[in-house]
Amino acid sequence: MRSRFAMAAVFCSLFVSLFVVSLAHGVISVSQSYTSETTLPLGSLVSLKNNSADEVVPSISSNSESLLGIVISADSSLLALTNDKGKQVQVATSGTVPVIVSDINGTIKQNDHITASPITGVGMKASTNVRIIGIAQGDMVNSKDGKQEYTAKDGSKHTVQLGQVSALVNVSYFFKEPDKTLVPAAVQNIADSLAGRTVSTVPILVSAAIFVVMIIVVLAIIYSMIKSSIISVGRNPMSQSAIYRDLVQLSALVLVILTVGMVSIYLILTKL
Repeated sequence: MRSRFAMAAVFCSLFVSLFVVSLAHGVISVSQSYTSETTLPLGSLVSLKNNSADEVVPSISSNSESLLGIVISADSSLLALTNDKGKQVQVATSGTVPVIVSDINGTIKQNDHITASPITGVGMKASTNVRIIGIAQGDMVNSKDGKQEYTAKDGSKHTVQLGQVSALVNVSYFFKEPDKTLVPAAVQNIADSLAGRTVSTVPILVSAAIFVVMIIVVLAIIYSMIKSSIISVGRNPMSQSAIYRDLVQLSALVLVILTVGMVSIYLILTKL
């Protein structure tokens, strides 16, 4: 029994020693081996293959929801779990490891969030609400002759710079903070939904002014319509038919004003 406790104590001390050494060198990672049909460079982003729990594929924007980790060498991991199935690749699921990145969304700086890019296995700075692989622990270091071309969704071709950055691996979701503007977030969301794109501040303010004026005019017409109807009925109860005719005409005017106002707002939000 004592020998078992002694062995456990030795094992724990060795593990703590490894942990302390890793801390001293600033590189701590836990990894697991997965099968892969392709050869994956060290530092590339990988995602779980659809309908698989032990096979990975190079990450790209289209499969960013399945982001898993970063490819590393087995000897650079504090704790590595392996299996004997097919061609193996070691994937860091936590820790600080080097990552292959690009400047598609701008040069990556310290504390930027990293996600999958349109280039297979290469990361980029997250600029929208998206799943990320981790957070940059330093600035991006450009690779020599690291230029690469990729094709965007609209078919246009772009040349970007590739490089490397040290990242703290922690797969999670990144939610972009809304830009601070004069427009409340709720109004901005409504405008973006109507336009189907991000609308700048000026069209929103112009549309808001039109909306306020439209509401004031409509309320004024309705108020005067109700007031005049009551007065007319009080003075001459036999004039109901004329009053109904005026109500219909004023109601039609209100509908025209509302229609013109809403169409104007829509055109301003979508065209400007």
